[in-house]
Amino acid sequence: MTSGFPLHDDYTAFLTGLKGQIRSAQTRAALAVNRELVLLYWQIGRAILERQEQAEWGSRVIDRLAVDLHAEFPELKGLSARNLRYMRQFASIWTDPKMVQQLAANLPWFHNVVLLEKIKDPATREWYARATLQHGWSRNVLTHQIDSRLHERQGQASTTFDRTLPAPQSELATQLLKDPYNFDFLSLGTEAHERDLERGLLAHLRDFMLELGVGFAFVGSQHHLEVGGEDFYLDLLFYHVKLRCYVIIDLKIGDFRPEYVGKMNFYLAVADDLLRHPDDAPSIGLLLCRTQNKVVAEYALRGVDRPLGVSSYQLAEALPQELAGQLPSVEALEAELEGISQG
Repeated sequence: MTSGFPLHDDYTAFLTGLKGQIRSAQTRAALAVNRELVLLYWQIGRAILERQEQAEWGSRVIDRLAVDLHAEFPELKGLSARNLRYMRQFASIWTDPKMVQQLAANLPWFHNVVLLEKIKDPATREWYARATLQHGWSRNVLTHQIDSRLHERQGQASTTFDRTLPAPQSELATQLLKDPYNFDFLSLGTEAHERDLERGLLAHLRDFMLELGVGFAFVGSQHHLEVGGEDFYLDLLFYHVKLRCYVIIDLKIGDFRPEYVGKMNFYLAVADDLLRHPDDAPSIGLLLCRTQNKVVAEYALRGVDRPLGVSSYQLAEALPQELAGQLPSVEALEAELEGISQG
């Protein structure tokens, strides 16, 4: 039921501002609750570790603790034996209280569980924790990035960025490009062509953009450029919101060839004249080839005065027929994950 108060424009703006403040406060409250929860779990894990070391209690004490804590706090879902073991492992891995405060406590608990289960190396674990905070990855995205070994691929493409872009932009552009890119969501046969690859990437655009990384905005495929009365088409055109520039991707189904660099250099020159806004940075080109000889790529890029990178990509092979019926269904996997998250 509404009152008889007239809805003036200034009232609408006032109401919008209040809604924003409330949502912001709700977000801060949720983050604070998560932080306190993760810190509590770390303290519980550390207490279990210390008592097991001092009193030589065996691992079965965790089962007893789960029963007794559930009896005292039946409304709390995170005190199962499984989760208590995660807390113990969490405390054994994150030993520095400052690191827990600054890093791990700012991640949701089940993000921390993913890091515990999937990564053994402390430096690599910290890398993914920081990247998750920086990019706001969901748990599924974090899992995908770990499984695709993002930390090993990022910044590995052959590029001209160090000599064609100013230092801050060069460093960011280099870190955004990977080698190889992982297109496991595609299954193309040996007779596939560039257009098949392009159609496959467009059909899985969400997965493709996830693999590209944060900041890419899709502009179009087969983007038309007219030069000297002739027609040219860019395979894929993106705009990067952090670099503030267009990114042209040219797809090749086979090995890298030096002549591809000349074609991309041409595309970049035209794009900078026809597409680039005066406030934009120089357009960037990325040649994606099925395989790449780094020595050949380095020679081909030598002397090129535009920002251009060459990277390879990997495609998933078709699932062997004999395994097709032996894997769990998507529904079964989702049910299992849901059960774990509620444990």
